[in-house]
Amino acid sequence: MKATKHHLLATIAPLISAIGASLVDADRVKPGDVPLELDGVLIAGVRLPALHGALDRMIEGVEKELGAKLFELSRTSKQRAIRLLDERGAFTLRRAVEDVADAMGVSRITVYNYLNSLHR
Repeated sequence: MKATKHHLLATIAPLISAIGASLVDADRVKPGDVPLELDGVLIAGVRLPALHGALDRMIEGVEKELGAKLFELSRTSKQRAIRLLDERGAFTLRRAVEDVADAMGVSRITVYNYLNSLHR
């Protein structure tokens, strides 16, 4: 059965999209894909996105959630964006502070200050 045809997969489609993954048909599942089984039968797989671009996807998700680009946000909303990105693990990625600062139109020091205020 094609991944796009199984009625239960429509339920998880928003989640798969939100994490930047894609559905693959059962006959195309590869090692590294997450198998989706129903009653012991493989119905599809989830192909996770590459780590490359993960920060951009996280930023886009936060922008969508907050309703504006990071650089358009108020100070309070920027602090909330930093909290959301931190909760999602964004700052474990190399150069994340610099890239987020650029996207927000603030200095690295400002991002570090926002992070420090979260972890006090």
